[in-house]
Amino acid sequence: MSDMLNKAREYEKNALENTPKDLRPAFHLASLTGWMNDPNGFSCYNGQYHLFYQYNPYSMGWASMHWAHAVTKDFVHWDYLPAALAPDMPYDAAGVFSGSAIEDQGRHVLMYTGVSEKEGPDGKKTVIQNQCLAVGDGLDYEKWEVNPVLTSDLLPEGSSRE
Repeated sequence: MSDMLNKAREYEKNALENTPKDLRPAFHLASLTGWMNDPNGFSCYNGQYHLFYQYNPYSMGWASMHWAHAVTKDFVHWDYLPAALAPDMPYDAAGVFSGSAIEDQGRHVLMYTGVSEKEGPDGKKTVIQNQCLAVGDGLDYEKWEVNPVLTSDLLPEGSSRE
């Protein structure tokens, strides 16, 4: 597990411990801390419904996109699990964005968009999106060692590569 993911998980733990329970929604999924966006990877795995969502654990603004993780059995009561993904690799350093999840041969497989930036000779930054995989047990996920699995180089000629 990366230092960046450990840092996010520790931050979440402290936020949960220091937020009075009566200030959290009783019947609605809400971010443990920071800013949340874009639900992803809604799936059934090991008898629970898993929901991931993009979020920045460190502030109420858009930045440092991670994947948060929560599970439910009844869609009313949610258990918050530690962050599943952090932007901790060169191919996703600008954020871990939209994706999905499936069960495959007993494993929980996450497919997500890894975003990086490349600076051109003119100083202009180009955003690069790649498709990446992470495999886990419903709690901890490891990014696949051959990520990214799909790159913009595979797009047909004339497609936008940004």
